[in-house]
Amino acid sequence: MQDQRISRWYFGGIASCGAACCTHPLDLIKVLLQTQQEVKTRMVGMAVHVVRSDGVLALYSGLSASVCRQLTYSLTRFAIYETIRDKMAGGTQRPMPFYQKVLLAAFGGLAGGFVGTPADMVNVRMQNDVKLPPELRRNYAHALDGLVRVWKKEGIRKLFSGASMASSRGALVTVGQLSCYDQVKQLVLGTGLMTDNLVTHFLASLIAGGCATILCQPLDVLKTRLMNSKGEYKGVVHCLLDTAKLGPKAFYKGLVPAGIRLIPQTVLTFIFLEQLRAHFGIRVITST
Repeated sequence: MQDQRISRWYFGGIASCGAACCTHPLDLIKVLLQTQQEVKTRMVGMAVHVVRSDGVLALYSGLSASVCRQLTYSLTRFAIYETIRDKMAGGTQRPMPFYQKVLLAAFGGLAGGFVGTPADMVNVRMQNDVKLPPELRRNYAHALDGLVRVWKKEGIRKLFSGASMASSRGALVTVGQLSCYDQVKQLVLGTGLMTDNLVTHFLASLIAGGCATILCQPLDVLKTRLMNSKGEYKGVVHCLLDTAKLGPKAFYKGLVPAGIRLIPQTVLTFIFLEQLRAHFGIRVITST
């Protein structure tokens, strides 16, 4: 018999919020790069432009929406994945097969992506406001204000604009992050060379972040364009074809800043999650 701790259903959401607060400026730069019609500015140039135009605090534009998104999107996907995974383990130390982890992560990501779509759309709009002329800015005071104004002015359907894209992206990100993290951690611990410590968590989350970045980038570009549109796209296919006109590289526009944002966010999320689990998790007795 062995004493161990498992995560509570809401730990993933809390950990993701903490990570989002640390990486939000990188997320903002990524959105600004993706919404360019032509590649005019690179990552550093965009950051300098934002700071010069609106000050350092502008890098945290839309932070409330980012936190709101994590409390819907990430809370849902982590809750589904970790709760079902732990239930299926049934008190044993036998790990799930990788294909089951992938399927479970995809399902959790689809659900989380749909639930988090309204907050995600407001997040994209608040971040993109920074590069618009003052007269064209939406000027949402915070995430709740943005959600209410979109609902009143554009209808509830607009809140779920790009939901299919966000759900698909959520599935890919969750597969890349959660299932890959669990699998890499399992393989690393299986070698007997490393223990379940901070170094192991860092290594597994670093690899998982890279997998998630590569998997989701094309959908991330399309999702950002759809959510930031003002009616110029008729749907996902129209957005896909319009983006394709810019060339194959357009689907990986902002890949470097996406990786620079998503990989540290993944690392921080899992480090925070593992610490929450170790100190505040549910104590269970497992059979050896």
